Amino acid sequence: MSPQSVTYLVGGCAGVFGLAAFVALIVLPAWESYSSVWEKLGAVFLSFYVLATMVGVGVLAGAAVVYYSDQFP
Repeated sequence: MSPQSVTYLVGGCAGVFGLAAFVALIVLPAWESYSSVWEKLGAVFLSFYVLATMVGVGVLAGAAVVYYSDQFP
């Protein structure tokens, strides 16, 4: 197995396990906290909205590190 394949495997597993943990620890409790369907859907939508925002901030921070990394000795 090549090093690139190992990197893809580790990244894929981290993504799958991270999403599973997010669903189990954030989405399911948010779903069970409300009684009507529209409130449940709203809670799930806002949970994924927060997840997307955090991923976006992480991507921007990573891009900043990559952009500025060649400017330091």
